[in-house]
Amino acid sequence: MSQSYDVIVIGLGGMGSAAAYHLAGRGQRVLGLERFGPAHSLGASHGGSRIYRQSYAEGPEYVPLLLRARELWDRLGVDAETEVFTRTGGIVVGHADSLMVAGSLHSAREWGLAHEVLDAAEIRSRFPTFSPADDDVAFYERQAGVVRPELTVAAHLRLAERRGAELRFNEPATRWEALPGGGVRVITAEGAATADRLVIAPGAWAQRLLPDLAVPLKVERRATYWFAPEGGVSLFDITRHPVYIWDTPGAEMYGFPALDGADLGVKVGFHYGGGAADPDHLDREIRPVEVEEMQVFLRSRIPALAVGRFLRGTACTYTLTPDEHFVLSSHPEHSQVIVACGFSGHGFKFVPVIGEILADLAIDGTTHHPIPLFDASRSTTFGALQP
Repeated sequence: MSQSYDVIVIGLGGMGSAAAYHLAGRGQRVLGLERFGPAHSLGASHGGSRIYRQSYAEGPEYVPLLLRARELWDRLGVDAETEVFTRTGGIVVGHADSLMVAGSLHSAREWGLAHEVLDAAEIRSRFPTFSPADDDVAFYERQAGVVRPELTVAAHLRLAERRGAELRFNEPATRWEALPGGGVRVITAEGAATADRLVIAPGAWAQRLLPDLAVPLKVERRATYWFAPEGGVSLFDITRHPVYIWDTPGAEMYGFPALDGADLGVKVGFHYGGGAADPDHLDREIRPVEVEEMQVFLRSRIPALAVGRFLRGTACTYTLTPDEHFVLSSHPEHSQVIVACGFSGHGFKFVPVIGEILADLAIDGTTHHPIPLFDASRSTTFGALQP
């Protein structure tokens, strides 16, 4: 491999595949490099489903990106002739002053997003799978739904190749270097390639390719679980059961409707609580004690899942920044290098618009999207992380 391109993209998971798609669509000569196969299950862009929501508790700064992402999800579905987004509605359950409930309400009001606030009785009436405490409330938005990670990555890759991108799998980048006078060189086991610009979207391998980044990163393991609910999946159908987040002191659970039929069950997971992980040696075993911890949490909240049969589980990685905001900007020392990492377990819903932003930054050096919050040169420490 000894060729020159307009842009090289390292990492072809959620963000990198979207970047390759947008770059190739703008006429760029693109080389994409991926350490595994296409749409693999060894990083963070897998597991069958991700939540999409608009009234963003993590900060109203995210809302314009989410609105644009929805437009691009719909466009991708049409272009790829694949259903990558399904609207189900979504709720956030917790006390009225919980971070997720209060934050969602704040974003909705700031951006004029349609929503409802439900008391405990209304939650039980509208969504009988849920068993909230009497002092729980729910923030509900109809525009929330499910995005499909594997289908999304595969669609972006397929369309990127159709637009002329050269994509190489099972060929990890071992290092990169900025060249005097501009440009970059990327080295793999197969050789080296040069380009005018470089997009690095390495997922859990960010620390190895970006060791001097001002924003520190750490990788943690997370598990997700599928249960066959007692009484069957009819009450968990996508027309009756929304995507949801359940926010309690010290724990945050999320889950989905039954997306793929009775045999595949209903997916749930904890947003917090995993230990440090090495992405090359991730512990993929789901232990009985982990399943039991989830069942205990479900027992008073979604009883039909708590007593249902455990079907399977899977492990993935979160790459966390201290403030849990993304890293999405030019490299602080090399303007021809664009960095996308540290998505902290809540980035996949943004995939299409992040691909668009990465293309903007690589081609024009700037973007009209609001991304100052994600600057790679910001100063932050892990003291800000929630437990």
